[in-house]
Amino acid sequence: MARTFRRKKSMTAVSEINVTPLIDLAFSLLIIFMITTPLLEQTIPLELPVESQRPQVSREEVEFQVISIDRAGQVFWGKDPVSLSKLDDLLGGLEAQSNPPVISLRADRTLRYQKVIEIIDMIKAHKLSRLNLDTQVQ
Repeated sequence: MARTFRRKKSMTAVSEINVTPLIDLAFSLLIIFMITTPLLEQTIPLELPVESQRPQVSREEVEFQVISIDRAGQVFWGKDPVSLSKLDDLLGGLEAQSNPPVISLRADRTLRYQKVIEIIDMIKAHKLSRLNLDTQVQ
């Protein structure tokens, strides 16, 4: 009796996909995301505002009106201390001008953020859209 060493169906396609490596990859990614997500949600204590020094492009001459808020929350129009109602009147005067100046808002970095937002809201209420937030150059 003769023996045949032929393979049966040597060129058949594999009809099954081995999903074990895909499951391993999925679980590995899940573990990585579970570990890194809490790290991304932590807040970082920052001391703002500080800006790095970089060359400024030259601009046309623009008129500025400076509003400053000191550490205690006192508001200044230029160098004169003003109340919020007086500031509202002064901003109303700027609104009436045909070409109002750029408002430069300077606030102490230890000041509550809400106080700055109140002043910005007051500026926006008078439809003054040209606003510059001053920062310290480091």
